[in-house]
Amino acid sequence: MTPAARVQAAIELLDAIIAAARREGAPADRLVAEWARSHRYAGSKDRRAVRELVFRAIRACSEVPASGRAAIAALAREDAALLALFDGSPYGPAPLSADEAVAELGLAPTWLIEAFAASGVDSDELAALLKRAPLDVRVNTLKADRATIELPEAGEPLAAPQGLRFPAGTLVEQWLAWRDGLIEVQDHGSQLACLAAAARPGETVIDLCAGAGGKTLALAAAMDNSGRLIACDIDRTRLARLAPRAARSGAGLIETRLLDPGRELEALSDVEGTADLVLVDAPCSGTGTWRRKPEAKWRLTPERLARFAATQDRLLDLAAQLVRPGGRVAYITCSLLDEEGRDRVESLLVRNKTLEALPISLPLGCAHGAGLRLSPSRDGTDGFFVALLGCAC
Repeated sequence: MTPAARVQAAIELLDAIIAAARREGAPADRLVAEWARSHRYAGSKDRRAVRELVFRAIRACSEVPASGRAAIAALAREDAALLALFDGSPYGPAPLSADEAVAELGLAPTWLIEAFAASGVDSDELAALLKRAPLDVRVNTLKADRATIELPEAGEPLAAPQGLRFPAGTLVEQWLAWRDGLIEVQDHGSQLACLAAAARPGETVIDLCAGAGGKTLALAAAMDNSGRLIACDIDRTRLARLAPRAARSGAGLIETRLLDPGRELEALSDVEGTADLVLVDAPCSGTGTWRRKPEAKWRLTPERLARFAATQDRLLDLAAQLVRPGGRVAYITCSLLDEEGRDRVESLLVRNKTLEALPISLPLGCAHGAGLRLSPSRDGTDGFFVALLGCAC
């Protein structure tokens, strides 16, 4: 591919990503991967260059652009080398006109910047959310240990006791250690959030929003395969991905339960009031994961944020019904917005006087309301809010 053809390919990919953002379709990384598979003629350097330009444009544009061309044009207005590639050559983009509309540059939509500011997230922290994330793995203690594991590359030891960090793009899923379940890809912040939950061998633990099971597997390792671990979700497809992952990791104690939205307690009535730990890794805006999914800023609206908050309240109330006296509720969101973190826990503590905030001791993070916040700028992790609540009833 010529450099100009790479630009045109990025424009067309961005058109697909913008359309998906407007209708809540496939994420950008999946669309980029599908493009690479369907354009076999493009060499590895071409695919890398197109991907980098696409994500550069996503990170640079605040609002959803009118088109992929408008997004790349916004970059070209400030990059002479890129502007020169709008040359009308075969397979390249047509020249830009002087009055052509371009996308607005900025970190995020105005309303979101204001919401971040109200949540104590400054511009430096917001900028860190839009940098590319490294690749973190957790050594699976059911099969290995960080101190003795041998990997094709030496990772950087992290504060989490089994965490290792590698450069972005490291192909760990091609390693024998990954195929044999000795390591799992998991952001450092997610590892620390699981550490805060303090799951112990022999406990009854409910992972209320397990999804594909990343945190479930971390809980199983912490429990040393001893006890009862119930992984729940309302999404059959995502929950189905957990079984092969659990088999690979050697986590034999995991039960799965598909829940019916709004009727979750019916499927969990046999364990109501008996759980030692209920993990609520709640559905949220994902503002803390923009390093990996920067187009998420184009998908969020005030109305959608309010729906997330309502769901989080409902799940926290459900967790309070499932936990036993003396047990714990761990609440986690990968968001830096108080509407999904601090405010939700404070609201729960007003509604439910049997719960109380418990201290969290982690090597990273800072106190935030009744919980703790992890952030990319300060901690080098995805953005998380974590709270631990004790049931004193």
